[in-house]
Amino acid sequence: MKLPGDDRDLSPFTGYTRQHWETAADRLVAAAWRWTTPRGALLDLPGPPSRSGVRSDGLEGYARTFLAAGFRVAGANGDDPHGWLDRYASGLVAGTRTPGRDDAESWPLILDHSVQGQPMVESASVALGLRLTRPWLWDRLDGDAQDRVEEWLRGAVRHIPAPNNWYLFPFTVAGFLESVGRGDAETARVRDRALELLETWYRGQGWYADGDGRAFDHYNGWALHLYPVLDAYLAGADAPQGPRLHEHLESFSLLFGSNGAPIHFGRSLTYRFAAGAAVALGAITGHTPLTPGASRRLLSGTLRYFLDKTDDDLLSLGWHGPHSATLQSYSGPGSPYWASKAFVCLLAPPEHPLWTAVEEPAPSEGPDQVLALAATGLLIQTTQTDGIVRLHNHGSDHVRPHEGELAEEDDPHYGRQAYSTRTGPTSTHNVSDNHVCVVVDGVRSVRRRIHPLGAAHGDGWGWAASWHLPVFGSGAPTVPGLRIESVTVAVGAHELRVHRVVGAPPGVGVEQTGWATGPDEPLVSTLLPLHGWTSTDDVRAPEGTAFTRWALVPRLVGEGSGLYAALATLSAKPVPPAATLIKADNSTICVQWPDTSRTSIAFDPLTVVHRP
Repeated sequence: MKLPGDDRDLSPFTGYTRQHWETAADRLVAAAWRWTTPRGALLDLPGPPSRSGVRSDGLEGYARTFLAAGFRVAGANGDDPHGWLDRYASGLVAGTRTPGRDDAESWPLILDHSVQGQPMVESASVALGLRLTRPWLWDRLDGDAQDRVEEWLRGAVRHIPAPNNWYLFPFTVAGFLESVGRGDAETARVRDRALELLETWYRGQGWYADGDGRAFDHYNGWALHLYPVLDAYLAGADAPQGPRLHEHLESFSLLFGSNGAPIHFGRSLTYRFAAGAAVALGAITGHTPLTPGASRRLLSGTLRYFLDKTDDDLLSLGWHGPHSATLQSYSGPGSPYWASKAFVCLLAPPEHPLWTAVEEPAPSEGPDQVLALAATGLLIQTTQTDGIVRLHNHGSDHVRPHEGELAEEDDPHYGRQAYSTRTGPTSTHNVSDNHVCVVVDGVRSVRRRIHPLGAAHGDGWGWAASWHLPVFGSGAPTVPGLRIESVTVAVGAHELRVHRVVGAPPGVGVEQTGWATGPDEPLVSTLLPLHGWTSTDDVRAPEGTAFTRWALVPRLVGEGSGLYAALATLSAKPVPPAATLIKADNSTICVQWPDTSRTSIAFDPLTVVHRP
């Protein structure tokens, strides 16, 4: 992507300014419009179709690029040098003239999530784009066209969303309708319902669960915080949820590496730099603990990280480029354009401190930190020497309350013990990285529902713990009485991983793997046995990760019930071993660190103590 020259005086870390953001938005939208239908209602971007079908995918291409164009034009106070709004107005009129028809332009109807749900997602982007550009698009439509658009949008208000962040889509549609004088009891009802559910999903420390379960991921920033706070901002009000966004950014802002990459964790990672949307919204609304210079460092860092790795101006389905393992079945060719949410930063005018302040270091570029989030069971670990951020997962899964423990296969986006800004999980067909499992008749268990046991941090260290029921995709679904209890202790660049395996029958194997690294992202991954393990080797993952075309994964092997401990590291260069075993038995362990501090872990009851 051809962008303006770097400005290293204003932006010493990234070189990017507001002009870079405007140019990026223009070029991303322009590339997508190469694939439009004659009247512009559908953007049939290249790539494999989603499970919702090509017509829904075409609407997705229109709606998500409209979001980028909407932020771009609204941020320029209506200046539209490329004529984007004329194109989107034409597509809007064509798509809503006869919705549901099988022709060249008509949009699909919005129905229940279980029937034809994806258009409900896209309706929120259409509504938000219209709200952003109201004086220059909506207000210029004739009354009949406005009526048809309203009728199509009301499909989102009248049908049932998925039981998660989807409730914020009719909320957003209703917000637009009310903003143009078309609100009623129906719009008020869906807005009240969404906010009621949002309250039940709040877990503390600025984090929402994505629904009634325990899914904590990027949807916090680009959906659960974004829609209600932005809705209030556009209405000229202060969002009641604003203080939660402030608190969320205290931890979330640590989840960007020094190279600009966001943490590679959770689903929908193909949305890429949308990860910065909450940072931008915090800067615009004032609900942020970050300085304007640090906010822009994060935003421009993650935008530049992805644009530097994009071969074409068109966003592909993947991470750096096409990568099927990053995707979910609902991902279609237009899906990556939810990255457009990051352009919310353009609502800050050129004179805003977000653009005029000199860039400052990102939070992860300061001294090494370990931060425990007890509300979510997540443990964040940063190291200044290599700029890598690691996230240890002892509380976030993607299992809804009504679902059982069993699974046909691992969920790489949630089931692994740890994630980072420089590595991705291996595929379901290869060895699982950062995984502890039992092996029964040659079948390795997977980790589905994660039961948090606690998390805390002190000065330079922290821990998080959980237990899970090992389940199997083939053979016996589970083994009676079998469970694995796990503790991660982070100190500096090191991770002490301790597990207690309970109820394993004789002859059952136990395995622990470490970080997956390969030739395209050269890092050092170590996994050293401390207690319980009998052998060690490296396993090849030929399908690689989102970061490397193939990978090696260190592995430890043991057998039967008992206590297992290992020391793992992920670093840019080799680091010396940092812990020695002092004592261990079947339920307790004590290790000593080079500074003579000691960490003791007991499982009955769970106790983690770190003493200088």
